[in-house]
Amino acid sequence: MKLQPLFDRIVIKQVDAVEKTDSGIVLPGSAKEKPQLAEVIAVGPGGIVDGKEIKMQVKVGDKVLYSKYAGNEFKIDGENITVIKQSDVLAIVTE
Repeated sequence: MKLQPLFDRIVIKQVDAVEKTDSGIVLPGSAKEKPQLAEVIAVGPGGIVDGKEIKMQVKVGDKVLYSKYAGNEFKIDGENITVIKQSDVLAIVTE
């Protein structure tokens, strides 16, 4: 299924969480924190939101850091995705 977010919304897919600590301890599923690093898989067009013009700063394929409690999570086609506002993106990760 293909998603097209509206306005200043972004669809992201979380990057796999760390399953081992630096010292080699394997973490069970319940001990893992929700990662705040994700890949952008769809971007809305921007436009006028709440009377302000929003220009989209992120693009599909970008890796981003986002606010811990941001967005709404969904399961589509067996895949977990999150829809957030662009303002919830804290940084674009570059290599």
